[in-house]
Amino acid sequence: MNKILVGAIGAVAALSLAAPANAADLAARPYTKAPPMAVAAIYDWSGFYIGINGGGGSSHNCWDFLALGGAVVTREGCHNATGGTVGGQIGYRWQSTNWVFGVEGQGNWADFTGDNISTTFVVAPGLRNRSRIDAFGLITGQVGYAWNNALFYVKGGAAVVGDQYRSFAVANGLEFDRANETRWGGTVGAGFEYGFAPNWSVGVEYDHIFLGHHTTTFTGSGNFLIAPLGVATRSERIGQDVDMGLVRLNYRWGGPAIAKY
Repeated sequence: MNKILVGAIGAVAALSLAAPANAADLAARPYTKAPPMAVAAIYDWSGFYIGINGGGGSSHNCWDFLALGGAVVTREGCHNATGGTVGGQIGYRWQSTNWVFGVEGQGNWADFTGDNISTTFVVAPGLRNRSRIDAFGLITGQVGYAWNNALFYVKGGAAVVGDQYRSFAVANGLEFDRANETRWGGTVGAGFEYGFAPNWSVGVEYDHIFLGHHTTTFTGSGNFLIAPLGVATRSERIGQDVDMGLVRLNYRWGGPAIAKY
């Protein structure tokens, strides 16, 4: 009997000692790494970029007939030369916090054409004055403000325009005289650009070109006795300004985003 009692007491003691160990084993959990904090990607506009653009524009032109001494004799009237344009741009931007700074060169082919009947040369032979811009270039600096992948910017700098001037007889459409010139001026503009992929962006832009007034000498086209080929026929003081709206697509080399925790 004593042996049975001693054995029972020993079994109970053994179970009592084993229970805490089993409980400790059940409480143990494998170590799990905490999930990372959310990362907000901020679009980075820094880097070189190249792109294409297209759109339309209008050039407002006013012609004044000049005397030999350069004084305005009479005003011949104004017209708007309108049409389309396509070209490309290349530039560099760098971003500091939300501010974006840049420089850009742009070159476009254009076909802005318009005319009006001269209020001065209404007889013998009666002239229609025509203006055409066939190309232009812009060299500008930019300052912008970015909201992640959305960028609003303003720009300003120098502009150069290729102009063609022609006059035609109202009666038969023959060219009377002509002039070509390259004009320099200033430009200002504003645009909005949206980054739709890490290195791609699309945008819209408005530009105004100030060309002021410039005196141009015309030469005859050889179709009339009073306008021999290559002989100076008259001087015109031509005032000109240009307005354009463009859609742009750019590809940028540079870091697509900065990680912010």
